[in-house]
Amino acid sequence: MTDVSAIACSRMYNVSAAVRQCWDDLFVWLSDTSGIGLEIIAHAPPAPLSELWARSDLGAVFMCGYPFSRLGAGERPVPLAVPVSTEAWASGEGLYASHIVAIANGAVKSAEDLAKAKWGWTVRDSQSGYHAPRSYLAELPGGYQNSIETVGPLLNPNGIIAALKERRTEVGAIDAYAFQLMSLHEPQMIEGLQIVATTRSMAAPMLIASTDLPSRIIERLRETLISAHSDSTGRALLGKLGLQRFADVDIAAYAQLPISADSADEKLGSTW
Repeated sequence: MTDVSAIACSRMYNVSAAVRQCWDDLFVWLSDTSGIGLEIIAHAPPAPLSELWARSDLGAVFMCGYPFSRLGAGERPVPLAVPVSTEAWASGEGLYASHIVAIANGAVKSAEDLAKAKWGWTVRDSQSGYHAPRSYLAELPGGYQNSIETVGPLLNPNGIIAALKERRTEVGAIDAYAFQLMSLHEPQMIEGLQIVATTRSMAAPMLIASTDLPSRIIERLRETLISAHSDSTGRALLGKLGLQRFADVDIAAYAQLPISADSADEKLGSTW
């Protein structure tokens, strides 16, 4: 084990205590297998994710692709690897989507109802909880009403679910991978909800490291993640998280996120 100490954090995807434990188990395996000391932290809500991403001791931390794409090349943390879900929307690549979710017995029955529905959103720098649903709305054939009623910020998928079940909103977007984790480990969390639509798939959140880490440490962490599915223990841990493997990060794919977001803002003519 090296004397380098860095942090690991699954904040974006520890949707429950049970799911967080699965991530912690993977991070322990990553530390033991790579020989890199990792301190696992929670950085629990409502602490801003931006504060986490600004730390200088990042070793394996999930970051949303949208804020990553908005940083200049010299400001960005180092991409390590991107998770590849077993779900069809990932197409065997480092992609994800957002499920447009409503109460099963609520006013929203189908995609045709979305242009007039009351929407919940997470935070404005979220691809899955803000920009993806706005892009979806901007592309609806029937158009979109600028006077649409919205509720937010609701912070994360858990906040969207709470607002739906409390009838404070009629529809909201939930990161499809977060939804998968709930389906695997906490089905009661999404009981009574229905998926009305799913947005197009785009570059998924990635694990990042700080530029302050020595390059040999970064490469060792990356190599261990990319080869995790080839190790029996690593493969079992990935399976509990609904993952096939970790893949190399395609930086160019993230350039599409701000382009899509800016296009939606222009088409919608308003912000939430």
